[in-house]
Amino acid sequence: MAVADGQRGTGAELPTHAPWRATAQHPLCGAFSRPSPYTCRVPSAALRRIAHLDMDAFYASVEWLRYPQLKGLPVVIGGARRREDELIERLNAERPERTWTPADLADIPVDFFPRLQDYVGRGVITTASYAARAFGIGSAMGLMKAARLCPQAILLPVDFAEYRKYSRAFKQVILEIAPVMEDRGIDEVYIDFSHVPGGQREGGRVLARLLQKSILDATGLTCSVGVAPNKLLAKMASEFNKPNGISIVHEGDVQTLIWPLPCRKINGIGPKTDARLQEHGIHTIGELAAREAPWLIEHFGPSHGAWLHQAAWGRDERPVVTETEPVSMSRETTFERDLHAVRDRAELGAIFTELAEQVAADLQRKGYVGKTIGIKLRFDDFKIATRDQTVDEYTSDARRIRQVAGQCLKRVDLSRRLRLLGVRVGSLRHAGEPVHEQPEALGGESLSLFEAQSTSAE
Repeated sequence: MAVADGQRGTGAELPTHAPWRATAQHPLCGAFSRPSPYTCRVPSAALRRIAHLDMDAFYASVEWLRYPQLKGLPVVIGGARRREDELIERLNAERPERTWTPADLADIPVDFFPRLQDYVGRGVITTASYAARAFGIGSAMGLMKAARLCPQAILLPVDFAEYRKYSRAFKQVILEIAPVMEDRGIDEVYIDFSHVPGGQREGGRVLARLLQKSILDATGLTCSVGVAPNKLLAKMASEFNKPNGISIVHEGDVQTLIWPLPCRKINGIGPKTDARLQEHGIHTIGELAAREAPWLIEHFGPSHGAWLHQAAWGRDERPVVTETEPVSMSRETTFERDLHAVRDRAELGAIFTELAEQVAADLQRKGYVGKTIGIKLRFDDFKIATRDQTVDEYTSDARRIRQVAGQCLKRVDLSRRLRLLGVRVGSLRHAGEPVHEQPEALGGESLSLFEAQSTSAE
């Protein structure tokens, strides 16, 4: 059984009536070797130890280094980028009894910080502290919606230059100890422990502790680490004991530790797939594992169905890739019913705005900006149309993304019903360097973007 530092793992023995419990007729076979004509035996993972390291509430934690008085409070980060010395200027204007300097940030009274309840606008949350998450607040949520959940939460603007600085710092610490590292964004990485000295000790726990201590000493930040035979399980394990936890998962833990979890805990199962699984009475990973591969392939398609089967059994042979950068980020949705650009323009307009906000939140959370913005449409005849436009300045601003995507939309004939709508941002680069954005205000831009437009030649 996997045990996490500080407490036992979240897994427990499954009830005896569970249909997926290992029996003589339904053996776990080491959790990775269930007989199936649709899967192959994964090579022995005895020496393969993959870690997923995730910085704890990264943006908020960086802010706490500057504002330690906010630690433990509900803090939301989002909206406009920080202007240098913004708080200092306000303090000197509103509280002139002393001269405030950047050295005084830790002395700023808590009641001076802006609150969510005072926010007006259409910005989205980049991240939230654990105290704020307890109120149901999360990344990509609109700030106005978050204000209804926790009006007293403190609102801080983003400071990507500072976040990128600390991101580079913690990754450099990792590379000096374990050089096979896959960068997965501003605050998370995969690390191959397999051939690192000490990487096998206590299933990887010793090396994970060393990384935690080294990162804390170098940056003042904490992280959570999951170590497992592969990336899929390591990603799940890193969530078990946040913050500042270590969780170790072995092959034999899949049945007791992984199967009781909801299907959504598998990275790659989103809300739509989860809803479809629940329609078939599949709520936990164990219930998913109990379904045979042919049934999953029949209901979810050859590729996705086969992957669901593998994932439920904890199988994942993806290597840790050390040289990769995302080319683009996108969000798309398939509608439950085909929508018409005119008759359903209100619904489509709301979805369009939400997709732009989600892409912007993804970019901001992972520390990227882009300058090619595009759309993807699938019509009721299954034909696909894409349009994109390159802008002058790199951006991760939701309003700017929606504006340019709307301009792309006007170049498409929208006379047919739509099955799918997507928004994409490409030509990415890291947001560490100062990016001067002047997004035009959308103001009262109407949803008539979805009124039928004449086709333009491409």
